[in-house]
Amino acid sequence: MAERLLAVQAQDPRGARLAIRARTTGLTTADVDRALTENRSLVVTWLNRGTLHLVRSEDYPWLQALTTPPLFAGNARRLAQEGVSPDDAERGVEAIERALTEEGPLTRMQLRERVRAVGVPAERQALVHVLMLASLRGLVVRGPVVGKHHAYVLVRDWLGRHRLVDRELALAELVRRYLVGHGPANERDVAKWAGLPLRDARAGLSAISRQLVERDDGLVDLRSRTQVHDLPPPRLLGQFEPVLLGWRSREPLVGHHESLLVSGGLFRPFALVGGRAVAAWRLVDGRVELEPFAKLSGAEVAALETDADELLQFLAG
Repeated sequence: MAERLLAVQAQDPRGARLAIRARTTGLTTADVDRALTENRSLVVTWLNRGTLHLVRSEDYPWLQALTTPPLFAGNARRLAQEGVSPDDAERGVEAIERALTEEGPLTRMQLRERVRAVGVPAERQALVHVLMLASLRGLVVRGPVVGKHHAYVLVRDWLGRHRLVDRELALAELVRRYLVGHGPANERDVAKWAGLPLRDARAGLSAISRQLVERDDGLVDLRSRTQVHDLPPPRLLGQFEPVLLGWRSREPLVGHHESLLVSGGLFRPFALVGGRAVAAWRLVDGRVELEPFAKLSGAEVAALETDADELLQFLAG
């Protein structure tokens, strides 16, 4: 699943896990934690649009090299807003690197203590943006799950050393992999999803032009995936679901219900039926409570109830 989608937005841990559940069978949250902790096959870090993303460890080096350069200016601005000077930020990153070198994986709360100890502000969102700076520099990622918390680790210790990345090859791979999981699309969809300039999206598309087919609606897709796929069965999708974040427009998916699912940068969990969002949902006292946008058929309700049972089993596993 992570290979096909390439990067899954992961600032909400449960939402990222539910994105995996929706596209696989037989897994539980424990399997995801095992991939993060024991297999080291998945990591979470700031990529693409400056948001935490879940990616395969083998995709981390080139995604990090390609998508993080545009994020430094925004990170510096947020550090200043939080009262963290450039000197403070440097000392904070040094404290984080030193602590992880000497002590191994540490949670955010543990790193807060290490950063405070060197006199660097760590209140409100200050620590988050110091950690982000360390991540943008390729020093740290979120790796193992320790108890109920996601710990930070040094990239060199957790994943080993990586070779230099060829930017042109990385752009081509990003566009190809984006289309595998999100095609058909256009250059502006690619640029928005990746957080890269439009010129980079165009360069990536040009690099794989022989692999593409242009559709009558102006969108492009990979020749290898132009066959018609059946719509997925009724399914409960999580917060920050990739299908809400993969393209510039959400209208084909949500119609005029977008305000019921997206507000102030938050993306609510929702039910998908026939390729369209038909309801929001939430967990109440250990059960799934639907909030339909319109009346659902008995068969649709029954299918979503069955999926709700499977969702609860996934979360409990």
